[in-house]
Amino acid sequence: MKIEIEKTFPQYFKPSYPEEFELFSHFEVTAAIPTVLFAVTTWKENGKPNVCLHSWSCFHGDKTAFFAVMGNLYQHTHTYANIQREKCFCINFLPLSCYDRLVDTIHTNDSETDEFAVGNFTLSQAKTIYAPVIQEAFLHMECTLKEIQDISGAGIAAMVIGQVQHISVAKEYAQGYEKRYSKDGFMMLIPAPQDLVSGEPNMSAIATVHIEKYD
Repeated sequence: MKIEIEKTFPQYFKPSYPEEFELFSHFEVTAAIPTVLFAVTTWKENGKPNVCLHSWSCFHGDKTAFFAVMGNLYQHTHTYANIQREKCFCINFLPLSCYDRLVDTIHTNDSETDEFAVGNFTLSQAKTIYAPVIQEAFLHMECTLKEIQDISGAGIAAMVIGQVQHISVAKEYAQGYEKRYSKDGFMMLIPAPQDLVSGEPNMSAIATVHIEKYD
């Protein structure tokens, strides 16, 4: 037996916060698919550095190019405006120990705010683009803007595709699995899995990677 969830919003689904289903599709918490968490960094128009904690993305390419596909960037954000204006952005992968500091940048993020200072991050300059870099990131990607699409056409979120121009990796993460795939490595967002029987909400979770098998 499988529980079937239709495109129409299930009226028995209860939100975990009032605006949840105004922001997200109910399919988000039906599937609850984990994706990697990272910080997108850009310059605001006034020259202040911006930090955006983000997920809902994938990374792939072919022999000619490699792309960061950010599938759900809200159009009302500083980050979206900054990327449109500057045509570039940096993706910073940080360990779980930095999570609370990244969340701080969500709560204090007006136009005049230096969000690196809010998160107590060290600011560095990207090597190939006009973007700030979080020095504490163990891996960062410098991206030029390839394409923006409002897939739904609703003017709410957009898919932003960046072409990776340069990657920097901390030396201690440059060999093997141990550092990247541990509590010191990639963070994963586990979207709050809705109880598909009762409709009750759950909390989102933050996970790290535990390798089960080599192939």
